[in-house]
Amino acid sequence: MTTDTHRTVQPSILYFGTPVVLLTTENDDGTFNLAPISSAWALGQHIVLGLGSASQTVRNLAARSDLVINVASPELWEQVERLAPLTGADPVPESKRAVYRYEPDKFAASGLTPADSHLVKPPRVAECALQLEARARALTPGGTGLFFSVECEVLRVHADERIVVPGTHHIDPALWSPLIYNFRHYHGLAPEVGYGFRSETVNTTSRAA
Repeated sequence: MTTDTHRTVQPSILYFGTPVVLLTTENDDGTFNLAPISSAWALGQHIVLGLGSASQTVRNLAARSDLVINVASPELWEQVERLAPLTGADPVPESKRAVYRYEPDKFAASGLTPADSHLVKPPRVAECALQLEARARALTPGGTGLFFSVECEVLRVHADERIVVPGTHHIDPALWSPLIYNFRHYHGLAPEVGYGFRSETVNTTSRAA
């Protein structure tokens, strides 16, 4: 009989290795908010986001559904962390006042660069190798009012040509990986240990060796 080495724990958070994305949305006055989140997952051509109910991003999406989901890579962790204590909500919601401060220009504060989008009004983040123009289709409250699950339809994907397999529309996972938020620490992906049976990039030149 195998000895069970597990024990019951109660961690304060459950970010067990989730990707970091930067969301751009439009404020009421026509300026743009830039917010990092670490609750995002994909299903087909849809992305589901987990957002705090007091966030400026939720307010913006409730009024204007367009957004860009910019997928951060490991080298951007410092810019992401500069954004972490900032909020675009003015006044700062009471639940955030102990930790967050209002910042109207998050692009300048983070050192990141806006780039025009094609189909939506909010800008892309130029430094992100993957940028997904999208539209929020449903905002669903949860957690007794603490958060919203936001279902987004992806309209257009922009990928840096350096991470695309030549002659295809595939992202080469040997050349790019997301920034991972692992129990409030930032990580890149470790070296590959294998690939799924449905992988479309097994025979790329980067894997030929």
